[in-house]
Amino acid sequence: MAETPKLIDSKGKRLDGRKANELRPLTIEAGTLKRADGSAYLEWGNNKVMAAVYGPRECHPRHMAHPARALVRVTYNMASFSVGDRKRPGPDRRSTEISKVTSEAFASVVFLEQFPRSSIDVFVEILQADAGTRVAALTAVAVALADAGIPMKSLLAGVAFGKIGGTVVLDLGKDEDNYGEADVPLAIIPRTEEIVLLQMDGDLTAKEFQKGMKMAIAAAKEIYEVQKDALKRRYAVSVEALEAEEGAEEELKEETVEEEA
Repeated sequence: MAETPKLIDSKGKRLDGRKANELRPLTIEAGTLKRADGSAYLEWGNNKVMAAVYGPRECHPRHMAHPARALVRVTYNMASFSVGDRKRPGPDRRSTEISKVTSEAFASVVFLEQFPRSSIDVFVEILQADAGTRVAALTAVAVALADAGIPMKSLLAGVAFGKIGGTVVLDLGKDEDNYGEADVPLAIIPRTEEIVLLQMDGDLTAKEFQKGMKMAIAAAKEIYEVQKDALKRRYAVSVEALEAEEGAEEELKEETVEEEA
């Protein structure tokens, strides 16, 4: 039987050198898929996630359509090569559960009543997994929905906290997730600090839970800034391209006028 690694030292440093309240490195790019209505690519630690949004569009099968609002449908999938031990292709209980809770989380922030009898279809592909894939997926999906122009109350930020070696920590890594005492994934509206998804695996005291929540809310606000930056960069490029195109059109018009004269 393998020996459990020491996850945090006496100075509060974790296996990867992070402090208890520190996130793994996070980068997000919006608009990475040309044929999707909205998309995002995220790297969080060693997690690599792609999210694509299609819709709002006519709901199929039609009997699932709601007469007064849209249906948010999320399909979460882990690629067979995303983990060290090759995963069996296709849906399993875990991916079905994550798809369901992610759909419910976004149904609470999207203005569904603006799109009756339609569906907003979201596809999440985990290209590389290293713990925390459900909160990484939530974070990527929020950016992809915004990129698609889907009206929402706010972006959602996914984040998790847990307990390792008796210490409450933020954003568990792979070994921390495997050998730690608790894991609490959340979806948070950063602006209002509203919790729209909370799951828990393991045991925490009330004091530990409150400490973890404070850390998670502060981290959600950090993640929110990264999400906004990804969208700003995406549309700043679009505006620059538009201005360049307009400039080229003006030059063409001037040349045409000169030739006609």
